[in-house]
Formats: sequence, C-alpha cells, structure tokens
Amino acid sequence: MARAHVAFGGNVGEVEANLRRALEAVVRLPKTRIVRVSSLYRTAPVGVVDQAPFVNGALAADTEIEPEALLAGLLAIERSLGRTRERRWGPRTVDLDILLWEQRVVRTPDLEVPHPRLQERAFVLVPLAEIAAEVRHPLLHRTVGALLEALGPVSGVDRLGRPAWLDALEENPC
Repeated sequence: MARAHVAFGGNVGEVEANLRRALEAVVRLPKTRIVRVSSLYRTAPVGVVDQAPFVNGALAADTEIEPEALLAGLLAIERSLGRTRERRWGPRTVDLDILLWEQRVVRTPDLEVPHPRLQERAFVLVPLAEIAAEVRHPLLHRTVGALLEALGPVSGVDRLGRPAWLDALEENPC
C-alpha cells in the first residue's frame, strides 16, 4: 500500500459538480481509497491568465496500484468529464495530477513524480499543506509546509470551504 497525493481542479462548466464527480470516480479506481481531502480553494490562473479562476484542492489516497496505472485511471476520469487538451495551462473541466508518491521518484515519458513544478505553485501547495504539511519532497528534502513557507506571502488562493460531499468521500468511500 502506498500513499499518493493528487491535485485536482477545474474552471469550466459546473466546476464543483465536475470535481465531485471526479473524486467519486477516484474512489472507484481499483485498490484505491481516498483518506484525506483538502478544502476547496478559488485560485487565480497561472500561465494563461485570460481565463476564469480555478477551483483547486488536493487529496491523499492509499493505493495498491502502480503510479502509471493510477495516472491511466486519472486520465480516463478527466476524459469522461470532458477534459480536452487544446491549450497548455488553458481552461479545463477537470485536472487530476499526481504530486507525490511516498518517497518515490518516477520518471517515464508520461509521468514525472514528484510533480516537477510542485514547489513553485501556491495553488497546489496551499491545499496540499492542509492535508499533508509534514510530507517530505523526495528530491528537495523539505516538507510541503516548508515549501509553502518558502513561497512567501501567498495571494490568489482563497479558501472556499469544505462542502459536506468532501467529508462523505473520506467517511463513506463510494
């Protein structure tokens, strides 16, 4: 059993409903169980700024499948919810990214763990720190909390709250 940390977000359509459907689908992945989910955060877009704000969060899941299999499952969930990849960093219905996988380093043509820009992104670090501040980055040897602190003052990441459906995912996996 391994602990994987996954970022989730979106900014197209019924965003919260899309995120709920995505996380409910994560729970149904083989040999995978969500154990913690952050609050939701409204975040300013990064890279391509002429788009709607995002709603982002992070989750921790215990899984018995390998990183590449989890990635395949996450990509299938994205596709099922209408995700298209027309523009890098552009608008999307849902985005699911593996951030960390225990202390493993994975480098394949399709997957890089830890996520290569994790330490630069407040919209990832803020929700991740909420659920896993003590987890260490396997290459930088710093905790998620320390990486967030190193960013300095954070703007453009506003806590929206914690809808009841998030609690239900932790308490009663689908």
